[in-house]
Amino acid sequence: MSKDSPNADSRAKNVTTPALPNNARQRRSSDQVTLSQVAQAAGVSPITASRALNYPDKVSDSARRSVLQAVENLGYVPNLVAGSLASSRSRLIAVIVPSLINSVFVEVIKGLQETLEAEGYQILLGNTDYDLDREYQLVRTFLGWSCSALVTAGLRHNSACHTLLANWDHPIMEVMELGKGMDLNVGLDHVAAGRCMASHLIDKGYRHIVYVGARLAQDYRASMRFDGHKAVLKEKGFDAPLLELDTLGSLQAGAEGLAQVLAQHPHTQAIHFANDDLAAGALLAAQRQGLNVPGDIAIAGFNGLPLGQQVTPQLTTILSPREEMGRLAAKELIRRLGGKNVYRRQHDVGFTLQIGGST
Repeated sequence: MSKDSPNADSRAKNVTTPALPNNARQRRSSDQVTLSQVAQAAGVSPITASRALNYPDKVSDSARRSVLQAVENLGYVPNLVAGSLASSRSRLIAVIVPSLINSVFVEVIKGLQETLEAEGYQILLGNTDYDLDREYQLVRTFLGWSCSALVTAGLRHNSACHTLLANWDHPIMEVMELGKGMDLNVGLDHVAAGRCMASHLIDKGYRHIVYVGARLAQDYRASMRFDGHKAVLKEKGFDAPLLELDTLGSLQAGAEGLAQVLAQHPHTQAIHFANDDLAAGALLAAQRQGLNVPGDIAIAGFNGLPLGQQVTPQLTTILSPREEMGRLAAKELIRRLGGKNVYRRQHDVGFTLQIGGST
């Protein structure tokens, strides 16, 4: 765990597995699901299955529903460019993230794009807005364009998307969090990050600490950090109250979070926010109210955004190496696409406790 000092590095050892040859994933079949298999599963002819997918108004509702159900069950992806790409491969790599306005994901995309473009690849970019059903639709669309690889922000997918990916025989890279993935994984341990910040706050002498997040069912990595935070407080015999907001990270939401904490938990000494946007908003709101930070209320965040270093006092936060994560993910994909052996399926990029004056 990170030491309680500025820029203390908290990294787990890289998880190493034996070398694997290209495309050696036992859980996948090397054969793609065909339209004929979809038709057979749906109990219709191949031409009816084709019409159901391309001209749904020309088939009956029952036939269309049967075909769509077979498509979902089998994980079938129509090849949209088969006529022009005999190899069913392209120089396109799909990248799917939860948000395009959150600078956290923008930095990951930057690392991916710069590294992939240097090797002649282009990215297809999609935004799920933290909606796993929307992710499934994006995956179906992008894989249909014969992408050479796929990058997703996160390890969680709905069952239909999981089936789709399990039947796809190209590289899959899951980034942001560390864990057991479909194929390749580059990320950090969010439970450990939550534990790290909670330990820092306790070491500073705070006992009444509230965790503030937003839409935790969707922003599940913030929920993972709360799990780590709560575990540390419980181990020390302290309560671990949670305040969940309706609006994802913004300065205004952070100000509202501060107001709710002070109203609902008047004895609070420190607030651990799920991200720096919320934390910075709360810090600025506290100053407008004449509260001293950290004298009256300590405030901490997560991500290590530049914004947190431009406020006074500077924000205590967890720095995640986002652009580095994107670059490493891209390099591993390029290695796999080049037919090279994979020596490490999972990479822990670690995190850094960055202590400012806010705690």
